[in-house]
Amino acid sequence: MPYRPPLIAHEYFSADPPELPVRARGEQGLSALTRAEVMAADGQGVTFKVSTSAEEILVAQVTVAGEGVIRVRLSEDVAARTRSARVIEMVHPGQFAGARVETGEGRVVVDAGAVRAEITLDPWHLRFTGADGRLLTEQDPGHVDISGRLRTLPFGRSLVDGVTVAYQESLVAQPDEHFGGFGEKFTPLDKRGQRPLMWNFDAFGAESDRSYKNVPFYVSSRGYGLLVDSGMPVEFDLCRSTHSCVEIVVPDDLIDYYVIAGPGIPAILARYDRLTCVPALPPKWAFGSWISSGFYKDSQDRVLERARKIRERGIPCDVLHLDCYWQVKGHWSDLRWDAESFPDPAAMLATLKEQGFETCLWMNPYISHLSPAFTEAAAEGYFLKNQDGEVYVADSWHGSYPSCGIVDLTNPAAVEWFKSLLRTLLQQGVALFKTDFAEGVPSDAAAFNGMTGTELHNVYALLFNDVVANVTQEVNGHSMVWARSSFLGGQRHAAQWGGDTYTSYPAMGSTIRGGLSHGLSGIPYWSHDAGGFTGTPTDDLYVRWAQFGALSPLVRFHGTTSREPWEFPAVEHLVVEAIRMRYRLMPYIYSAAVEAARTGAPMMRALCVDHPGDPVAWQADLEYLLGPDLLVAPMTSPEGTRQVYLPAGEWVDYWTHEVHTGGRYIGVTKPLEQIPLFVRRGALIPVTEPGETVGHGPFTGVTVVAYGGGDGRATIRDVDGDTTVTATRDGDVLHVHVSGPLPITNVEIAPVAGAPATVVVD
Repeated sequence: MPYRPPLIAHEYFSADPPELPVRARGEQGLSALTRAEVMAADGQGVTFKVSTSAEEILVAQVTVAGEGVIRVRLSEDVAARTRSARVIEMVHPGQFAGARVETGEGRVVVDAGAVRAEITLDPWHLRFTGADGRLLTEQDPGHVDISGRLRTLPFGRSLVDGVTVAYQESLVAQPDEHFGGFGEKFTPLDKRGQRPLMWNFDAFGAESDRSYKNVPFYVSSRGYGLLVDSGMPVEFDLCRSTHSCVEIVVPDDLIDYYVIAGPGIPAILARYDRLTCVPALPPKWAFGSWISSGFYKDSQDRVLERARKIRERGIPCDVLHLDCYWQVKGHWSDLRWDAESFPDPAAMLATLKEQGFETCLWMNPYISHLSPAFTEAAAEGYFLKNQDGEVYVADSWHGSYPSCGIVDLTNPAAVEWFKSLLRTLLQQGVALFKTDFAEGVPSDAAAFNGMTGTELHNVYALLFNDVVANVTQEVNGHSMVWARSSFLGGQRHAAQWGGDTYTSYPAMGSTIRGGLSHGLSGIPYWSHDAGGFTGTPTDDLYVRWAQFGALSPLVRFHGTTSREPWEFPAVEHLVVEAIRMRYRLMPYIYSAAVEAARTGAPMMRALCVDHPGDPVAWQADLEYLLGPDLLVAPMTSPEGTRQVYLPAGEWVDYWTHEVHTGGRYIGVTKPLEQIPLFVRRGALIPVTEPGETVGHGPFTGVTVVAYGGGDGRATIRDVDGDTTVTATRDGDVLHVHVSGPLPITNVEIAPVAGAPATVVVD
């Protein structure tokens, strides 16, 4: 999938994916399972000796990998491992005490509680059902057209010139089935009809099917998820080649996948977390606003002036981000201050800390060949090599910046050296790093541990973020990074942002889709560059994007030009009001964040998370639920008018308090100062008076606003524990009971039709 822009004859990027080899016309090479016999069985699963259509003998395994999870493997050798396992284990299968295995005449059942695998031995067939017997999915045996040619790839493997190049699986897709996930995909949320490729690209924005973050995992509207354990460029065909089939091609030494039962998406994601890793909750201050230097030449004086302006102008802000130019231009990214522009960084960092700012520094794992650090690292063997054994000097910046060496994170000595550079900065007072790039490992590179560039390419993002997160934890007591690239299990790296988005309304729409897709892939904490990255937004777009950012899991203002609010004087006040709205809602937002860390369900929820049986919820992908009770529909039209789908229930307009019945689209027109925002009727929303920062400590001065004034319950989660607020209506009186460490200073009833007149706090 190389990048081919119009009117450019050829553009080559060293990190484009390799193409799979193609069989010659008439050459045989497809082998599909035909029959099996049981080799071994225990209480957790079965190992089979299987025969194929090419008269080969392979090994298949169907085992329980946890409650509600079944694992399927096919390989030549029962001990086969994925190629990425040489450097990182991404999936950690467990067991289930209630597992049950039945072997009978020609049939085997493997029961994991919420999901069962039913296997017929001759001919081979595998189907998955829920605990209630309902079919989730089953293998497709392969479609032959009228000419006798096979149009789908049944469970088996493919060879070219006698060499195995991929394993494959095909699963039946029902006519009304929807699919979501696969990482941060900027295409429509429902992936039916698409062909996601699991290869981390420098995506050049958010308007193509190229992705910075890929996750070989999807959820289905039929109540199951499917995870492929492989770091290779796995390809999924979601009813594109044939509308009745999902095909999976895995160019690895085996196929190793997991079927994860729900029935709901939150349950699927919780089990996915148990297989991979739990999400990392960012520090509380990270949920405040982040304001960047932009892609401008920066200096110590300019940073301090920026901080002064933010505080003088009453702009709530917790994090200042310094992008590339804290380092010497031409030396990126050697992790060394530009001594001329930043003569005393420790003093600057201390001053910012006194003013309530945390400081984030941009960096990446590429070191320019012009940097003195390049010579040092090359001499020690700290870079990836080319096929001749020399340092691979790669065009990691697409010609816009000097070529670089890529730190070889499979080399323990290189990791320690890299960490030492980061540790020095953290000890000076840096709070965390923006871990940019990491999608640029060339397929023909060679790593210290013997892996090829293709084998390392995707998982390199995990290694990179692991290194930075670990040293940050060591020095600062938290593991947060601000990452652009990721892969399977990347939810342990909070947070991730949507990359170099173009400044336009369509690009903002694609960005929303990317965030929702990533949320369905197990990533709770995601953000984007408010205002867009590439170019300068118009005033109205800047406001609309700032409002979207203010109601995202995290928010950062950053771009190739300034995103500082005072650089947009005509609308500065509207942007500041959007930020203040975020800080007012912070008890609600942070509660949703803590809940996401505990459950794995995303903060920014596609409507299908809560309404999986509503087919419109899989299509309405320009809106989302932020936490359980706020429905956000960013204004993606410069005219200020859009259609908003309200799911089942009743929804209160945040601005007008008008009540709307759900299950339908409504037309919404909002002036520039208002984002389309709806509250679930009956919700209890905790708010507070916005201050300069979110800070580190517990909330104070919290008010609970009742929308509709009926029976309701909310849990406010904070650094010192959970507080439960319960509302019970008795005629025209709302009784509110509070239990927990947080003092609730006030309870308000929003002016919604039919709300009670008075409130009593018991």
